[in-house]
Amino acid sequence: MAQFVATVRTESPIDEVFAYIADLENFVRWDPGVESSTQVNGDGPGLGASYTVRASGADLVYEIIEFDAPNRVVAEAKTKLLYSYDVITLETRQGSTYVTYDATLTLNGPLAMGDAAFGVVFNKIGEKAIVGLVEALDGTRTQ
Repeated sequence: MAQFVATVRTESPIDEVFAYIADLENFVRWDPGVESSTQVNGDGPGLGASYTVRASGADLVYEIIEFDAPNRVVAEAKTKLLYSYDVITLETRQGSTYVTYDATLTLNGPLAMGDAAFGVVFNKIGEKAIVGLVEALDGTRTQ
């Protein structure tokens, strides 16, 4: 299992930030590893909405399994080869909005043997994505 956690502070209002971050079609706007993201189920972000996300030449279908606006959204993607679980939490502190992105990726099947070593690669992917999120939110990284 590989995990990447980072927090971004922005001066944008929490409702605005949640609307942006909970719409997984916006992945392509801030994560340079995402080639495309298209909603395939639901009408906008919400519980049960799903998105086909193309990253590194592979298509993953992410489903929103928790949706608590404007505080938390959880999305997961499952294939025979991997399981991705992304938790995004938002909170307001001293007038700023803090977004914590906690992504976990577990390799399955024949790839499972490389799961431990994959953490280094996953961290590099996460670092690039969080730079894009900081830019998109006009924020700063705090963790």
